[in-house]
Amino acid sequence: MQTRVLTGITTTGTPHLGNYVGAIRPAIDASRRADVDAFFFMADYHALIKSDDAARIERSRLEIAASWLAAGLDPQKVTFYRQSDIPEIPELTWFLTCVAAKGMLNRAHAYKAAVERNTVAGEDPDAAITAGLYMYPVLMAADILAFDAHQVPVGRDQIQHIEMARDLGQRFNHLHGGDFFVLPEALIEEQVATLPGLDGRKMSKSYDNTIPLFAGGARRLREAVMRIVTDSRLPGEPKDPDDSALFTIFRAFASETETAAFRQALLEGMGWGDAKQVLCERIETDLAPLRERYEALIRDPAGIEEILQQGARKARAIATPKLAALREALGLRSSSASATAGASSPRPVGGVKPQKMPRFASFRDADGNFRFRLFAADGEELLLSSAFADPKAAGALQKRLKTLGSAAVLQVKPLCLLLELEGRPVARTPDYADESARDKALLRLREALGQLATED
Repeated sequence: MQTRVLTGITTTGTPHLGNYVGAIRPAIDASRRADVDAFFFMADYHALIKSDDAARIERSRLEIAASWLAAGLDPQKVTFYRQSDIPEIPELTWFLTCVAAKGMLNRAHAYKAAVERNTVAGEDPDAAITAGLYMYPVLMAADILAFDAHQVPVGRDQIQHIEMARDLGQRFNHLHGGDFFVLPEALIEEQVATLPGLDGRKMSKSYDNTIPLFAGGARRLREAVMRIVTDSRLPGEPKDPDDSALFTIFRAFASETETAAFRQALLEGMGWGDAKQVLCERIETDLAPLRERYEALIRDPAGIEEILQQGARKARAIATPKLAALREALGLRSSSASATAGASSPRPVGGVKPQKMPRFASFRDADGNFRFRLFAADGEELLLSSAFADPKAAGALQKRLKTLGSAAVLQVKPLCLLLELEGRPVARTPDYADESARDKALLRLREALGQLATED
């Protein structure tokens, strides 16, 4: 079973060396594991909370996409998309808003910090605080819950947001009587590498002390490295590697052997100018081929757009049926669907024969395992279950599906549908000729599951 891991990337700036070492490189490495189903999205709705500079956000989206792709993110193996290309996310945000307790949102760290700053300054507590900032945790919950993410990599300062997403998902499940959402876990990044910036503090755009990743090419990289603050020790005097930003950055790129050699050279008195040159050459060894790819991507925005649209299609194949089930649970189904559901379990009146219903048919495989099929009222096969060693487990799954009805989680694949429980596929449809046939089957399957839920 794969673990779905979801990572968001805010689009308010240009990636720097610290982003690469602390976030981009380890996330891409993790996405290559066979047991991980990786989702990466550019959080451009979130960016609107922090910036009203349209040109900056637009440019940032392009540069961030190009940076992650150049660094090795494989769009064929992961789901890579823009938040704003998934209309189900703002819709789900509203659904969650309607179950979110105001008291919970009052306790959100970002909102509390903004209120505290205003209070200290003698301002009205809510001065200049937008509803966007206040509702940020709900939008983040929608990002996560829309795709049934199992894990979300975060630093400790973001744990609260994952807890809020769990609370909202759990509350919705309880209020509407179903397992609509997988409840996510925070994946704490204890070992995230933090690079020092030009002034020795943590590398951050907020401190204006960053070293560019790709922007400006090798020349700007070298110019930035040469501005790293060092102490006043002269060439020939021993340097303390453990108190040197140069050494910390070098170690993030070098092998153990290279790191040991650089440490020894500093202890033996290598001059800071020479040390900076060595650092530039070591970083450039890794970044030069990636930068070449980055520059090619930046020159082809249409190619990046196609990659992101492909990712959006993959993401919406999950989010669209999810939201359809939520609408039904909330009473927002179409009138025609309501009429069908209402007529799905008629009572005999005056000897009139009841309408045929969908049905399960259990059987035993040649290997001794137990399965079942779900047939529509007209006899069309809609689902084939996974194999179970215990017939009671197969029967329990049938009862569970009757309870869930159309709220059951369906994953849309190119030519078939998978039915999932708790993030694990438990049944699948036949393969269909094309996407149109698959989409029609999705409607029939949801209708059949809804009818089963109305049976006595």
